[in-house]
Amino acid sequence: MNSKTITYGILRAVAILVGIILLLWFLYQIQSVIAFIAIAAVISLIGRPMVFFLKKKLKFPNRLAVVVVLCAVLSIIIGVVSLFIPIIIQQSENIGRIDFNAFKADLNDLNLQIKAYLGVDEIDILTGLKQTDFIKNFDFQFIPNSVNYIFSGLGNGIIGVFSIIFISFFLLSDSKLLLNSILVFSNKGEESRFKLMFEKIKILLSRYFIGLTLQILVLFIIYTVLLVTFEVDNAVAIALICAFLNIVPYLGPMVAGILMALFVISSNLGADFSAVILPKLSFVMAGYAIAQLIDNFINQPLIFGKSVRSHPLEIFLIILIAGLLFGILGMVIAIPVYTAIKVIAKETLSEYKIVKKLTKDL
Repeated sequence: MNSKTITYGILRAVAILVGIILLLWFLYQIQSVIAFIAIAAVISLIGRPMVFFLKKKLKFPNRLAVVVVLCAVLSIIIGVVSLFIPIIIQQSENIGRIDFNAFKADLNDLNLQIKAYLGVDEIDILTGLKQTDFIKNFDFQFIPNSVNYIFSGLGNGIIGVFSIIFISFFLLSDSKLLLNSILVFSNKGEESRFKLMFEKIKILLSRYFIGLTLQILVLFIIYTVLLVTFEVDNAVAIALICAFLNIVPYLGPMVAGILMALFVISSNLGADFSAVILPKLSFVMAGYAIAQLIDNFINQPLIFGKSVRSHPLEIFLIILIAGLLFGILGMVIAIPVYTAIKVIAKETLSEYKIVKKLTKDL
């Protein structure tokens, strides 16, 4: 091997490494566009059965069916936003009218009641809060900065929603658009096998996201009934937040439970702890536990077992590994990514087994 060959090999390796770095940098720069495409793909997977239903059963033209489905999606987004805007405005007004002396008295009263009920030494909540690093280092400039951030975020959010709806329209109206884009990376002569894998992945992910949507809907209804029954403030909004937190496996329900407990306490701050707060908190947490049992033993087996065709232990290990490697985002996307990898691996290995068997027979 002469020096020219070695030099060529080194330059080729460096060029490949530089190309990978540039590609990763480019993907990082357009991460918002990638996120829009990913969300649009999820919407298209969820809306795909509805478009088929409108086309096959109700004889809608293709584009009209897509427009109807996207209008339904947009209505849901507008409904969620309209649900939270009045609450944000109301809470802003409430913050402006807060009597901090009365709030301090309520906290002290709650502190004394908890101490008397549990029979422990007094827990000085206010002193504990003052001693935290958060309070010591709190920058009040954060408040106007947050307001500016929210308004700029609203503008970006509107652009994002428009982009997602626009991309979703074309993904729904032309089901082969994404497939044709991906087929560029397939080897010549393997297009049919590639199409088969893509269709299997699309069907499984469509079932998964539809199941996930139904899971959130069921939990939202249960939480709403629970919180409305016990007269918790802003029950619908809290129920929606807690239901959406279940998108994050295992960790989400824990955070949602803590959040619900805090909202129950804050809604009854100033009331008697043993007579009002504790019984109400106990009933709400018991209802929350029942909702989680329904979700764990009925909803999730239906979603994970029949949609992605994986064992619960298999799913648990995949989510655990993804969470350790990539954090919360990894836990959210673990199941869809694993489903796609599983289909690709199964198709590849099945072909390998067929080739091996034919070779052995020969």
